[in-house]
Order: sequence, then C-alpha cells, then structure tokens
Amino acid sequence: MAVALKLDAMSLADKLETMETLWDDLCHHVQDVGVLEWHREVLAERAAAVKDGTALIDDWEVAKVKIRESLILRRQIK
Repeated sequence: MAVALKLDAMSLADKLETMETLWDDLCHHVQDVGVLEWHREVLAERAAAVKDGTALIDDWEVAKVKIRESLILRRQIK
C-alpha cells in the first residue's frame, strides 16, 4: 500500500505527529522487523565489552556534550 503524504503542505508539528504515530505502530509489531546480521554482531561485541570490563561508557551528561559537539562540527563542515 502506497501512501502519498503532501509533506510540503504539512507543518512541522504535523510531521512530528505522523512520525510518532508510525513509530508507535512499529513498536507494536517489533517481532516483524528483521535484524541485520551485522547489527547482531555489533551488539554482541558491545555486550562482551561491557561484560569483560573493556567497554568505554560515558556518563550521560558527557555523552550529550559529545553529541552536541559532533553535530556542531558536522554543520561547520557542510
């Protein structure tokens, strides 16, 4: 089923609401979503690193700063 949305005519609030509706629906059907093998491998590697104590885990406040800095850097590059 193809659904055509007139994105140019939608407000930002309408777009966000549409995304939330889609996300909520997907969350109710998570068992139908396939997982790529490389995703499984990355998650297994990360879980093993946490278990053996070699994972580098940032405090949430530090992580937010790093994310913001990364986004600012990306904008400057463009």
